[in-house]
Order: sequence, then structure tokens, then C-alpha cells
Amino acid sequence: MSSEAVSMEVAPEELLPPRPLAVTIKVIDTFGDWVGKTLAWLVIPLMAGLVIEVFSRYLFNNPMVWVYEMTFMIYGGMFMLGAAYTLLQKMHIRTDIFYERFTVRWQGIVDGSLYIVIFFPGLIFLFDASWGQAMHSFHLREVSEASPWAPPLWPMKMAIPIGTALLLVQGFSELLKCWWAVKRGTWL
Repeated sequence: MSSEAVSMEVAPEELLPPRPLAVTIKVIDTFGDWVGKTLAWLVIPLMAGLVIEVFSRYLFNNPMVWVYEMTFMIYGGMFMLGAAYTLLQKMHIRTDIFYERFTVRWQGIVDGSLYIVIFFPGLIFLFDASWGQAMHSFHLREVSEASPWAPPLWPMKMAIPIGTALLLVQGFSELLKCWWAVKRGTWL
């Protein structure tokens, strides 16, 4: 081996991210994974409610209006609170006609730029708007008027800013991964 070839090699520890970066990403990703897997259990009451409603409506000709509202609220909560898990799993919609052909560094540049220019500003706006609405609903003790059940609406409205906050935190982890991809040419 020539001395030139030896100097081109990278020490294994240089391929690893600094400990604070790795720990930050690991903590955020582990929490996001836990939230997503915990939310998955809400599918059980969601499906149970739908099955009960179908049997009640078609077998006994006695629809239960409250079941629709319950399933609507469970699904809405799952959708909003599960968005961060979806980002962690890289399951959000992506137009990747060109993206797949980019080098890892260019993927990091594109993703990081979009996080900074579109993702974070949009979610900060959504958080600000939804927090005000959720707090307004909470202070008014707003209830749904769609059924006699009249459930409070603030928990469902609060799922929007909480889900947005979770998505912002997961987005920070993804931005750190983009930074590493640009710096080292490999994804974490």
C-alpha cells in the first residue's frame, strides 16, 4: 500500500457522529417510535366502534350516532399525533423522480433546505394557529352538537398543536440527519 492510499482512508470513528448528535437523534427517534407504536393501539377501539355501528345499523336498524363521532375523534387524533412517526419511518409523500438519483450529500442538501424553508415555517404557523383554537375551545368548554353524546371538542382540537409539536421535534432529528448526510455523505 502506498502512503497516498493510507492517507485517503478514513478512521472508523470519523464515520460515527459526535456523541451529542447521536444521542439527540436517538432520544428523539426512540420517543417518536414509542408514540407511534402506542397510538397504533387506538385502532382497536376504532375498529370496535365501527363494527358495533355496522351491526347496530344493519342488523337492528338502530344506528348509534355517537359511534360515528367517537371514531371520527379517534381517527383524527391518530392522524395528527401519528404524523411524527410517519416522518420517522419516511412514509410521507415524496416526489422522488430525481431524488433517488441524487448522491446522499445532495439528498441531504435538498431535504435540509426544504425542512428549513417550508417544513419548519409551515408547522410553526400551524402550531400557533391551532394552539389558539384549542385553548379557545378549552376555555369555552366547547362540545360537539352532532350527537346527543355532546363530547368535549378541546381534546380533539388539542391533538393538532400536540401533533404539530411532535412533528417539529421529529423534523429537528431529520434535519440533524440531513446535516450529517451533507457533511459525511452517508445517512444515519
